[in-house]
Amino acid sequence: MLMDLVYVAIGLVLLVLAGDALVRGSVNLALRLGIPPLIVGLTVVAFGTSAPELLVSVKAILDNAPGIALGNVVGSNIANILLVLGIPAIISTIHSSTLGVSRGFITMLAATALFIGLCFLGPITWWHAGILLVGLTLMIADNIHSARQHRNAAKHVEEEELEGADPSAPWWKIIGFLVVGIIGLPLGAGFLVDGASNIARTYGISETVIGLTLVAVGTSLPELATSVIAAFKKQADVAMGNVIGSNVFNLLGIIGVAGFVGPIPVPDSMLQSDLWVMAAASLLLIPFILMRFNITRTVGLVFVAAYVGYTISLVA
Repeated sequence: MLMDLVYVAIGLVLLVLAGDALVRGSVNLALRLGIPPLIVGLTVVAFGTSAPELLVSVKAILDNAPGIALGNVVGSNIANILLVLGIPAIISTIHSSTLGVSRGFITMLAATALFIGLCFLGPITWWHAGILLVGLTLMIADNIHSARQHRNAAKHVEEEELEGADPSAPWWKIIGFLVVGIIGLPLGAGFLVDGASNIARTYGISETVIGLTLVAVGTSLPELATSVIAAFKKQADVAMGNVIGSNVFNLLGIIGVAGFVGPIPVPDSMLQSDLWVMAAASLLLIPFILMRFNITRTVGLVFVAAYVGYTISLVA
């Protein structure tokens, strides 16, 4: 048991470090190849920051633990809304009136509805995955088109605003980041999935529940850490865009790719409760995004309490 927890901890550390290295290497490679920063931000960075979750899901399916893959995505989306927004709001109010994420939020709701619908037509196989990836492609194309139309937004996307961007980075450094990311991500995913699977077997807990809790929170830690740091700097608002983008990529991109690796059965428990918890958490944001109510400390406390209650209901 102790070694399994050590494996989980090692896996999470490797995923965080290797994921960051992959993003830095990919961003700087794209910039050196002359790809516009705007396109890099909407594609390379978005995919790179979802790489840990993607590798965990693929590894879980290859290890015949698909419940971890599906639980990871659904649980991460729930944690992203209730924790990654809730904890920063407790530190500093998220001023929704200053955010321009209505379009992205509607995309997230559409992705959530599509994903839930396909789950009821499960198990998720290659054709389900193909539909999800088509949706992801359309979303990216729409984002790029929209950003290009808003010239002011495009002008303000500079290299230094991209995570890990260093336009003057030497080639050896770029290659080093890519190698660390490419090697570290599968290693980290292996440790995390193996440790989590063993814990599930030891305590008789389903792999889906482990994915919804331990793995989901673990793979959401980078987003949570970033949002908390931003909150202390009185910039908690940046968390909203990160959460929306991450949730869309989790649903369309990660399951979209994982579905081509192997079939993903959808447990009855997920159809009956967890998918609807994810949908309800998404709908909770309507007053704050579409009606521009601020996410205050009280709301943050309610979000966190709701997540704690949900987690207790899973493991009780």
